[in-house]
Amino acid sequence: MIKRLSEVRIGTIVVVHSFEVDDIFLKFMEMGIVPGERVRVDQIAPLGDPISISVSGYQLSLRLDEANMILVEEIID
Repeated sequence: MIKRLSEVRIGTIVVVHSFEVDDIFLKFMEMGIVPGERVRVDQIAPLGDPISISVSGYQLSLRLDEANMILVEEIID
């Protein structure tokens, strides 16, 4: 099931599916967030913004509006 990264719960591993807006692709690509990449949600701030994720072996903080543009698919083992 495809959902937004902003909707994923802490500890969940997902695979990046696509982006809602193509214009932001270059910015995310520079951060290592590309389709097919695994991402784990590590922390969510108390008010929900920002969120901390692990991607390509490093930690990254995203604003909620940025995470809302990333469409992901949950990995089911």
